[in-house]
Amino acid sequence: MDASYPKREKLKSKKLIDQMFNEGQSVSAFPLRLVYLSTSFEENIIAKTGVSVSKRHFKTAVDRNYIKRLLREAYRINKAGYFNNLTTQHAFMILYIGKEKPNFTLIETRMNQLFAKFLSKISE
Repeated sequence: MDASYPKREKLKSKKLIDQMFNEGQSVSAFPLRLVYLSTSFEENIIAKTGVSVSKRHFKTAVDRNYIKRLLREAYRINKAGYFNNLTTQHAFMILYIGKEKPNFTLIETRMNQLFAKFLSKISE
């Protein structure tokens, strides 16, 4: 798995997103929350991922887009180290649930903790 985040790895299916929030499981590493669902895709990829930031805490689109860019970049950099050994396909939604505007180092450390928790939870 390379360190890119192409269009085919982005989670865009509304039906799959609704199913994920209804039937999926989650892990948290404040201020991040990962909702995931084991599923299957037609494409030969391991994971489809989406990011989301609450409009309630960040009123301006500029702030929400900035945080989403940080989340996508932290995911892109760290996904290869964690998801190379996955055998089943998963759908992920990474949610920012904090109230303060973060910096990249905080997001990246929490993303690593989040992925480690996810891997330990699915290996049980």
